[in-house]
Amino acid sequence: MKRILSMPIVTIQQSPRSRNLKRHVAEKITTAFVEAYGLPADAVQIFFAEAEDENWAKGGVLASDRNP
Repeated sequence: MKRILSMPIVTIQQSPRSRNLKRHVAEKITTAFVEAYGLPADAVQIFFAEAEDENWAKGGVLASDRNP
């Protein structure tokens, strides 16, 4: 019986970042999966879920209320 491997899906939840930074992260994560699992690069899916600072909190304080 042939084993069917599912494609890895990575979701990154973060505050907004530049397109160039997301490109860089996507390349690094894809390379890690290719090297670790021996998959073709196009088998790796990455989703960036970005939330503005008023839509997330840490320690009970909105990120938009924290000092930079």
